[in-house]
Amino acid sequence: MSVIAITAVNLRARELAPGFIVSLIAAAAASFLSEHYDAPVMLFALLLGMALNFLAADGRCKAGIEFTARTVLRLGVALLGMRITLSQIASLGWKPVALVVILVVVTILVSVVAARALGFQRLFGMLTGGATAICGASAALALAAALPQHPQKERATLFTVIGVSALSTLAMIVYPMIAGWLQLSPQQAGVFLGATIHDVAQVVGAGYSMSTETGDVATVVKLMRVAMLLPVIVCAAMITRRAGGDASGQRPPLLPWFAVGFVLLACINSTGWVSAAVQGGVNDLSRWCLVVAISALGMKTQLKELAAVGLKPIALMVGETVFLVLLVLALMHWGL
Repeated sequence: MSVIAITAVNLRARELAPGFIVSLIAAAAASFLSEHYDAPVMLFALLLGMALNFLAADGRCKAGIEFTARTVLRLGVALLGMRITLSQIASLGWKPVALVVILVVVTILVSVVAARALGFQRLFGMLTGGATAICGASAALALAAALPQHPQKERATLFTVIGVSALSTLAMIVYPMIAGWLQLSPQQAGVFLGATIHDVAQVVGAGYSMSTETGDVATVVKLMRVAMLLPVIVCAAMITRRAGGDASGQRPPLLPWFAVGFVLLACINSTGWVSAAVQGGVNDLSRWCLVVAISALGMKTQLKELAAVGLKPIALMVGETVFLVLLVLALMHWGL
């Protein structure tokens, strides 16, 4: 590497360091609060980030915050691929796979239609529907990275993350009671919890609170939903290209680099060559990237902007969540 290149890298690192370090500190504080108060870490990261939103206007921190909210976010999404293997999906047979594919496709389509009926853009419906159907805040962040730039995109992303985190926490408490009330078997309860609760952590908490078998099944079903992230991202990229790209006129790649990274890591993880320690380390790194990125996104958003969203987006997300529960119960009743 030439002296000029090294100098350029050093200058870029110095430019990005203040904003990245601030985002990292906010993420560390969010993790501490999450562990001690047993609440979603994404929610704490958002709130702490929004409390520090004045830093986004600071010339020293602005570039680093922008980098963290965009590039670090995409890296975290790519690393999610280490959570799943093909053998995990195959172990449950074809019925849960069919159930997951149907619920993801139908929920997103219904969300897009409902969003249009409420006066929102279809991309907002895809964002909230994807978060509800796939894997909560992680899916919202991944889809936001794939969708075209728009003046309202960051506000919509943050609102979706807040809403899906709150609903997922509520679901972790309520859904096991629903499974007990319906007298579902341990495996049926695992399928129900894994197919309906938004975030992975809440699925694990709800599943193992019922039984070990329920927790194991719920986790695998949930990871199958995570695997649906890749085709949904590709569809979002295709829609963006067909629409002509973002406001800058650039056409995004058909398959974003972070989606390629996601599928490559999933394939590598499926070989069985990756040790448990490496898997855990990559999963922890992915979690940290997402938490740091959401802290940065919070810093870029004004509280008054979120307060102005009104009741319609809240009604949309609650409606999507209720629809998902009813759809899964119907599919299970029909033998899937």
